Parts: sequence; structure tokens; C-alpha cells
Amino acid sequence: MKTYAKRLKEYEKIDFDPKQIIAGMARLKGARRKPTSIALEDEMIRELKAIAAERGVPYQVLMRLLIAEGIKRLKRAA
Repeated sequence: MKTYAKRLKEYEKIDFDPKQIIAGMARLKGARRKPTSIALEDEMIRELKAIAAERGVPYQVLMRLLIAEGIKRLKRAA
């Protein structure tokens, strides 16, 4: 059976401090980023926006943080 990231219990344990996120955004201001495109389900976008609103951060910043955290975990697991 396939295991989807959305269902992994590990992702329920991710905790971000909004102050650190805002500080990180300021630090990276002007940093070169390459625009990308990803197709997400409407429900997933609503969930991301709701979680981001709870934490007081923009949802796209939250997505970048989740991706960065996932990359760190993959590197540690390897």
C-alpha cells in the first residue's frame, strides 16, 4: 500500500516559531529563488492556508519550510 506524505504521522510533529520564520524571511530577502509550479489539490491548499494563518505566516513561506524540513529528514534517513 502506498503511503502518502499527507498521511505520515511525522508531519504532525513539525512545529515552527512564527518569530523565527519572519526573521528567516528577512534574512533571505533578496535571495535568488527560482519560480516553480506544483499542482496541489484544493483541500491541501485550504489546509496549508489555515495552518499558515494559525501560525501567522504566509502560506507560501510555510510550504517552503515544509519542503526544507522534508529535505533535511530525507538526508538524515539516507
